[in-house]
Amino acid sequence: MAVTPFRVPLRSEYHENKSMVVKPPRKKRVFVQTETGCVVGIELDTCDDAHTVKRRLQLAFNVPTEESLLVYGDIVLKNDLSTVRNDSPLLLTRNYLHRSSSTPCLSPIGQDLAQGDESVPVEILGCSTLFSGTKQLVKDIVMAIEMGINPIPVGSGLGGAYYFRNCNGENVAIVKPTDEEPFAPNNPKGFVGKALGQPGLKRSVRVGETCFREVAAYLLDYDQFANVPPTALVKITHSIFNVNDGVSGNKYQTMMQVSKIASFQQFIPHDFDASDHGTSSFPVSSVHRIGILDVRILNTDRHAGNLLVKKLDGVGRFGQLELVPIDHGLCLPESLEDPYFEWIHWPQASFPFSEDELEYIHHLDPFRDCDMLRMELPMIREACLRVLVLCTIFLKEAATFGLCLAEIGEMMSREFQGHDEEPSELEVICIQARNLLEERETPSSKEETQFDMDCEEMELISNMKEKTANNLPSHFGSKGGNGRNILSELVRTVNLGEKSWRHQAKMANGGYSSGNISVDEQLPASAFFLKLGDMSEEEWVIFLENFQKLLLPSFMGRKSGSSGVKAETEAWDVLSVLTRI
Repeated sequence: MAVTPFRVPLRSEYHENKSMVVKPPRKKRVFVQTETGCVVGIELDTCDDAHTVKRRLQLAFNVPTEESLLVYGDIVLKNDLSTVRNDSPLLLTRNYLHRSSSTPCLSPIGQDLAQGDESVPVEILGCSTLFSGTKQLVKDIVMAIEMGINPIPVGSGLGGAYYFRNCNGENVAIVKPTDEEPFAPNNPKGFVGKALGQPGLKRSVRVGETCFREVAAYLLDYDQFANVPPTALVKITHSIFNVNDGVSGNKYQTMMQVSKIASFQQFIPHDFDASDHGTSSFPVSSVHRIGILDVRILNTDRHAGNLLVKKLDGVGRFGQLELVPIDHGLCLPESLEDPYFEWIHWPQASFPFSEDELEYIHHLDPFRDCDMLRMELPMIREACLRVLVLCTIFLKEAATFGLCLAEIGEMMSREFQGHDEEPSELEVICIQARNLLEERETPSSKEETQFDMDCEEMELISNMKEKTANNLPSHFGSKGGNGRNILSELVRTVNLGEKSWRHQAKMANGGYSSGNISVDEQLPASAFFLKLGDMSEEEWVIFLENFQKLLLPSFMGRKSGSSGVKAETEAWDVLSVLTRI
């Protein structure tokens, strides 16, 4: 297989699509959310900066803001607000570096919330033309609210969610506020304890940021290939929403209009979910299309309960089923996580991709995807976009090589050896690519020792090849067992012991800058085998080049697993050459 060269554009090289350019209004408006969930809309004058916004918030909420930060995705806004897009949500959070035990929390509660934003009940935040259908849905809901038809809380799940209805009393949308997610301050089901922006249910998905991912999954599902329901980010106001009184999580009892930032998804009438039906009757194409999306976005929560099933019993369609994927709040993590793909063991996932599916995969462009998400969801973090790029490249190359969906999912999934969690084959490849990057950055003064190092490495590879040839575990290189191939075991054995953990050692020893509240400082260093967000743009480009070089021998090792040690030995030799290119 020839590795397709991906040209990685630096951000300065991107020329926006004319259809994506939106002329800014005369006055820019932002929605500022405190870390306890309170939301207020603010119109900005051209002379306004971050300091004036915080002063206005201090007056509105009667809370101190001197030692707070105004955050816009990855960016801490220190003064200039020119980069902030109209209608963007900002987060007002504490400065953890300067906060003492006596500093009060940014926690407006009770009657203070009544001073929040007062505007139309539902507003879509975003400029995409894909939201045109959702706008009509919003009008229907607003009309129903005015008629006194209130939303209904959803009893299932860990977070707060609400069915909003039309004038006929039918469920037409499901709304999930950011501050009612699991562990968020206003969670209505007792799962509280963290502020917005802190690590959440998944360590690489922050509290209050799952709604952005719900919208991202819809935007990335081009032509509704996987059938993700229309989803938008909204500012929505209603008295049904939950507000807890303080950190204890006790409900504030007074019913009042409360504004929230939330995901707004069209409700899809369905007959049941995939957990209530035998999976063997699901269409192969539906499973493949959902799987392709899950791989691209590294979905860490694809279980049968978030696959809706609709019966298509029309003329000539008796017995046919349609799958609708929902609940994408735990996709696009900030670092490589262990995904959960329910479909990985379904028989449909072992079928080869169809020509239409391969054509769709071929035309995917992860860099354009990132540019689109930066335009539509500018608050999404760059580390999440790097995960999208990496996983899309992996999908494209694996599909071109001839791997099926199940094999791709297996290579992305971690396994447990005893009580220890082992890195996935994808993570092993990334660790090796990172090591090659670090070796490239090694000072030239060490060149005199290179010959000795090469000799030692070649001897180690030779010993490993001989050892594994004589004592090869039965699961290596096969589709059964844990799916590891001999190449991955080599990389793991040689690199995981020492070199691949250099970046984590730097984290533990304070080797990275801690001047701002960054992704790396808030997420536990021990949570991941590899992080992508700590590389510069130049390093990221080189890392991707290394990553692509290492894909071929890994795919070869998996495909040749059943043909004996000879083919596996060839894969070792390929690796030895590639690591010196």
